[in-house]
Amino acid sequence: MHTVHGSRRGVLYVYDGKMMGGNSAFAFIGTYQDADGDVSVDISTLRHNEDPNFQPLLKADKITLALKGKQRGEQYFFEGGTPQLPGVAFNSVMTPISEEAAPSAVSVEKGGIGNGLYSIHIRMLDGIDGGNTGVMVLHDGRIHGGDAFFDYIGSYSSANGRWKGELVNHEHTPNQGERPVFGGYEVGIGFSGTYTDEGAVAEATALAGKRSHSLQRGTEEARGGVRATPARSPGAARR
Repeated sequence: MHTVHGSRRGVLYVYDGKMMGGNSAFAFIGTYQDADGDVSVDISTLRHNEDPNFQPLLKADKITLALKGKQRGEQYFFEGGTPQLPGVAFNSVMTPISEEAAPSAVSVEKGGIGNGLYSIHIRMLDGIDGGNTGVMVLHDGRIHGGDAFFDYIGSYSSANGRWKGELVNHEHTPNQGERPVFGGYEVGIGFSGTYTDEGAVAEATALAGKRSHSLQRGTEEARGGVRATPARSPGAARR
């Protein structure tokens, strides 16, 4: 994503006319239409992480973008703008992420953890200093998510307030030390935990290179209009 104010990156899960994704501070929620190769997008941003170190690209936390674009090769190229900042041009390039390494999807039982876009907060255990934030889409047993540097794909099952799954964390853009948790490695992660209508928590083990790391992750659903602020929202998972 590029404007005269700078650039940002994130991940998007696109299916059935819907778009969900984000990065470490902002969620993206929108829709798209494809008319004979001409793609039109309406998408909004929503802050899910109150850390002031993450500043919005377009000087406002909540904006709505109208974009039009086409596919060129494997990538999609868009341009457009937002009524919140008239006259500021916005350009975006969407690059597909391979799902070859994704674990197989499992059947989803009725009454399990709800489909949707979640804010995810990770902290390392075993005395290791580190953590990360991002977004995660749960959709019928499949996991898609990430942030400005990493993407993750995986699968999960859930029933009776408990969930478990596995995912692969991959660096889609060199992080140059900005997110040192798994930098430079394709990481397999297995997790298990509990969930409610308000969100979920889990403990996980990640294999990075030849080292095994334990980590704790919390999620809180980030739906349109709801600000995902785990430190303040009722029922939010603690970091």
